[in-house]
Amino acid sequence: MKSEYLSIAELAKILDISRIAVYKRIKKGQIKAHKIGRNYAIPKRYLSKIVGKELKEEEKRKIEIAVRRTLKEYGEVLRLLGKE
Repeated sequence: MKSEYLSIAELAKILDISRIAVYKRIKKGQIKAHKIGRNYAIPKRYLSKIVGKELKEEEKRKIEIAVRRTLKEYGEVLRLLGKE
């Protein structure tokens, strides 16, 4: 039977960050977890929210600027590639 929860170590491996980084995010409230004894269990149902975290406005703005710059510099090449 598969568990409904992930350990801090399992989540750290999925996110490719350290266990300490996961623990700090739990403490800050960025990752929801249940404390069971001395350990934390992260419900798997929260995994998509953790991995697919919404972008902040500043991050969205940076992406938009990068897309515009790419289109300006490589727009014609992208159009030609799209026709192939």
